[in-house]
Amino acid sequence: MEKSAKIYIAGHHGLVGSAIWRNLQEKGYTNLTGRSHKELDLLDGVAVKDFFDQERPEYVILAAAHVGGIMANSRRRHCLCSARRGS
Repeated sequence: MEKSAKIYIAGHHGLVGSAIWRNLQEKGYTNLTGRSHKELDLLDGVAVKDFFDQERPEYVILAAAHVGGIMANSRRRHCLCSARRGS
């Protein structure tokens, strides 16, 4: 990747995404972009398409996740599976 390549990092505020962001900055990448969940809901297909049509990133790093720890994941198991199926 060229240092000036436009790179979109989904989840750049999270643990993994922020580490990727910092690592790329430290390596000299200068055209990083990210959006908060409030700015771009990745479950909204129309909003995502509009974002990509407008921003046109050359690379996409997907580090976005819905987290809450082991207990939260166990309690939300049905909710998470339903979201994946579109129910």
